[in-house]
Amino acid sequence: MDGDLDSRKRKRTSHACDSCRHRKVRCDGRQPCATCSATGEDCLYGAEAIPKSKSDLILDVVLRSENMLREMAAQMQTVLAPTTPVDPRIASSPLAFFSPPTVDSTHRPVTSPDQISNAILSQFHSSTTESILAWPHFKDFHPLRQNYQGSVFYLESRRSPFKHRSSGSLPYVGKTELDHILQSFEQNVNFWYPTLSRNKSTEVEIQILSNSLDEDMASCLALLVMALGCASEMIRSISSDTIAGLEELEKRHRWQLMSGLYFDLAFKKIYLAQAECTTEAVQCLFFTALFFAFLQRPIQAWSFISAAAVKCRLLLSYPASEAEPQHLECLRRIFWSCYILESDYLAELAALPQTGIADIESSIPLPGEYHTHSCPTTEEHSSLYFLACISMRRLLNRVHDLLYARNNGVASDIYQFPSVVAELDHQLEKWKDLLPPPFQFTEDREPAKSTEAGFLRQRYLTCKSVIYRPYLTWALSLTTRGETVSPAVYEGCKTCLQACCLHAENLHPFPQTIMIDTWICSLSMASVMLIALATARETSLRTCLPANATEIGPHLGKYLAQWMRVPGHGVSPSVMQSIRLIEDASQSLSDIVA
Repeated sequence: MDGDLDSRKRKRTSHACDSCRHRKVRCDGRQPCATCSATGEDCLYGAEAIPKSKSDLILDVVLRSENMLREMAAQMQTVLAPTTPVDPRIASSPLAFFSPPTVDSTHRPVTSPDQISNAILSQFHSSTTESILAWPHFKDFHPLRQNYQGSVFYLESRRSPFKHRSSGSLPYVGKTELDHILQSFEQNVNFWYPTLSRNKSTEVEIQILSNSLDEDMASCLALLVMALGCASEMIRSISSDTIAGLEELEKRHRWQLMSGLYFDLAFKKIYLAQAECTTEAVQCLFFTALFFAFLQRPIQAWSFISAAAVKCRLLLSYPASEAEPQHLECLRRIFWSCYILESDYLAELAALPQTGIADIESSIPLPGEYHTHSCPTTEEHSSLYFLACISMRRLLNRVHDLLYARNNGVASDIYQFPSVVAELDHQLEKWKDLLPPPFQFTEDREPAKSTEAGFLRQRYLTCKSVIYRPYLTWALSLTTRGETVSPAVYEGCKTCLQACCLHAENLHPFPQTIMIDTWICSLSMASVMLIALATARETSLRTCLPANATEIGPHLGKYLAQWMRVPGHGVSPSVMQSIRLIEDASQSLSDIVA
């Protein structure tokens, strides 16, 4: 060991530090060297005339990194302090909500530097619906326990395998009907996740009309677009919130059948996308994930989101010099779409392996110019909506991580979480205030200006309830011990409950919710009912609930029971379990209030 140290010293004495070289004195090659230690100067080895060996260069990098990490760790171990005020320039920018200012890093006692700049959702966080069901406040509610059949992952992994037709013919569509399907795809799927360019859409139209589908990825992509377009048209009918007649029901069944036929044909070619690493392959994998989300098969949807995200990350890490700008923009948009969806699934299945895209999200440019829609105004609104969803997902990830991370979330620390909650709520309100006019909404039960505004309001209310949940858990722990709840804690608890209940009351047949988010929505609404039930159990907190709290359960059950049968490929057992939890919690809530 001593011989190795002497050998390294002999090697490095020929590479004196900058300070010793300038003074023309002997340098012992250490970091810091004896001379710099005595004088208090920075000891740097960056300007030698003689080039260093690779091992010396690596050592330099390691030493500098260690110093940097020590400094950052010292800063992050400080006690929570108020964050700096938001830069006034932000409010003047109409695009500021694209990437709202993040929470000050001093809020985190111990964390990695990357996790500060990147909005990462920690594994095994404690804010899932299953975590809420494990609260001790439900031990006396036997129906909840009896009807709980197992974890979400257990239920979904044991359901019957996805079956597709072994043989099937391509559905015939004329020019008018084809335009209708592609328009429905553009106005729905490509509005929420604007990843398909108009050029690609034209290519799809030509391929379908000419029936020139081969064993290639272009054909796979065309079939997936058609499958999602037909599904979108079916969802459009369901989201009208009117009682459908016989003719309308027959149309829905036809769209359902056609979407399944197109997807079966596409799925036979998906091995091509799995084997290749191109922009088109990534797009095929992503659209497959969206269709599995429509089928309410979360494990399969997550699997294809992961596959698309990994290849997307790889292609963005090694961009081809001759790559067309539109291909790069397409990849970035798929990256952000995967970031949103992967985070959504991780929010409820906290143990899912992560792809790592959240680790680099701060280094990926936000969506830029990309021709996705025939109408310029719709294209602009789509981009703005997409950016609003990205910024909300980033904020949600920070909320989950700062408050509910497994090892260092502060939700249970009564000395730390109030200032974190205040800052997160401030960021949430800035996001809401800076939304473009088409997507602005009020924090009440008034109908939103558009379905997109209504969907964003749901995201906002979800975020608000999760931010203020630490006050509720604190209040519940106080009442369980027979202690008094302070006015500040009561108000925080009330804010959480109001957001929860408004979130449930404002659930309506938004196309995006029905087509992509039914599984996630069912779990989220089950957590709302569980939280309401836990609150109603405590007499001193019951006044936090709205007067119509007992009406929420039937309202949720009406929609979710209808939506779970939309795919026509079997019912998701975890969605079914969520509906049972909602019904049981609603009945127990009614018994308590009565």
